[in-house]
Amino acid sequence: MFRHRVFTDVHPTRMEEIMRSVCVDFECEPVEFNGEDNHVHLLVHFPPKVAVAKLVNSLEGVSSRRLRQEFPDLARHYWRANKLWSGSYFAGTVGGAPLYMVKQYTEQQNRPV
Repeated sequence: MFRHRVFTDVHPTRMEEIMRSVCVDFECEPVEFNGEDNHVHLLVHFPPKVAVAKLVNSLEGVSSRRLRQEFPDLARHYWRANKLWSGSYFAGTVGGAPLYMVKQYTEQQNRPV
């Protein structure tokens, strides 16, 4: 699937701040954040009482709303809706993988410059 370039160098920095704030609200620990010019990777340690779907919904909703307010230029990337993220996401558990390997993968993303 083709994804077009959405984010520039300023967007991920602000997005990370917003998403870290959401994690605090959910009593989660953001471990690693990075992304590319069209998506992000977020490694989060969260307690069993937190539903992944609710966390992701809040991360996407709050970050979309705040980024659209602060960066009106992002509006050109909306497609048929007034939202920044697509309706899909990937969430996986890494209980068996060494955490350093997951962090290394996240760190190796080509963050926009």
